[in-house]
Amino acid sequence: MGDLEIRSGGVVAVDTASLRASSDRLDRLGQHLDGVAALLRRASDQIAAVPRTETAYAESRALFLASRSGALADAARSIGGRLRDLAAVYEAIELRAEREAARAAGDLTAVARLDRRLHQMERAHPGTGLRAAWGEGSRDAWWAGDLVVQAGLLGTVLGAGFTAGGFAGLGPGTAVLAGAIRGRELGVVPQGSRLSGTADPVRVRQLTLPAGHAAAPASLADAAARIPSSDAGRVRVERYTMPDGSRQFAVYIRGTTSGGFGERDAFDSKSNLELYSGQRSASYAATLAALRDAGAKPGDAVHAIGHSQGAMIASRLAIEGGYDTRTLVTFGSPVEAEVGDGTLRVAVRHTDDPVAALPGGGYDTSVGAHGSFVAERLADPGPTSRDVSLEAHHLATYEETAAMLDVSTDPRMDGVREVFARLDAAASVDVMEYRATRVSSSASDAG
Repeated sequence: MGDLEIRSGGVVAVDTASLRASSDRLDRLGQHLDGVAALLRRASDQIAAVPRTETAYAESRALFLASRSGALADAARSIGGRLRDLAAVYEAIELRAEREAARAAGDLTAVARLDRRLHQMERAHPGTGLRAAWGEGSRDAWWAGDLVVQAGLLGTVLGAGFTAGGFAGLGPGTAVLAGAIRGRELGVVPQGSRLSGTADPVRVRQLTLPAGHAAAPASLADAAARIPSSDAGRVRVERYTMPDGSRQFAVYIRGTTSGGFGERDAFDSKSNLELYSGQRSASYAATLAALRDAGAKPGDAVHAIGHSQGAMIASRLAIEGGYDTRTLVTFGSPVEAEVGDGTLRVAVRHTDDPVAALPGGGYDTSVGAHGSFVAERLADPGPTSRDVSLEAHHLATYEETAAMLDVSTDPRMDGVREVFARLDAAASVDVMEYRATRVSSSASDAG
């Protein structure tokens, strides 16, 4: 399994304020080491003033330590300077993204302001603009690198022994497709966007669940495991009644369950295509109906967790559902939503999952509340038959990645743990799971 990488955004992987704070600390460390070096040199001079043979070694050691302290001081300042330059590059990337958005909106005043800021940064840190452009270009060129390599290797394996060589173009073809997705900004859902059209009529029915103690998820892997996986279950809703009488809801939404197109199952390929193209789907309508049936009202606090198509639904719920969506956790999502700063967003994806590649790498900068992050890893490095079955996209594989995040020491995981800890303080928890079927003249809800 590949190493897990946790980033704040697509290109911007660090907090520039933290970089500058670290740079300042290194500068102070350098000053402190300069003082140590000066103290050791004075000690050496005092030792040398004592005319005794046995002090020669002490004098040489003091001089060596003074020299070493001075070298470490220079190294600390050098690293600090490089961190400042790196912070400038990341900030320039953010400013360039803001400038592009302002230009597209026709806000010439903002464009001029951002141009002045970029010019000031270039004067303070020469070469920042070029390095920022290179960072953006590298992102555009290599965001789907693992998927392209996997496709190329798989094409070689599949094409072995075939004279036609029909699989040889899988790698280049994937690269071209990845570039097209990135270039057209497919799969990104900006703030303020709304689904269009009318969803197929849908009906939800609550299922009977085994009796047992209900509690908040103990971990991210536990939350992923609560996404329905039974033959009938599509949406799970947990209702938390807090000690003060207020209520919060957690909704777990599964991925596509049928290859049909507009038939009985609301979570089919038709709903998948509708959601990705920005249209209302039966599966989205079913999720809203399940929340209403569970007692959720507009403005209530909701924590949305989804896989694949369910991740698209959860993303749309956070953008336009009418709830106070405080948490959005997606596994292998075909879209990336530009949620507001009141939503903690956790996007978990595999770099060899073609479905997770559909957002085109997503947004370059951080999206969501402070502490939001993107977690990625290469799920299956080698070209095998598992690639054909899309094992990198399976929920079970994402549960493995969630377990890796649970043991991570990255401080951004603390926000996820705090969400579960607050829900665990609930006075009572009610659990409901729903099936979802289209309603038509040719299909009944029997069975």
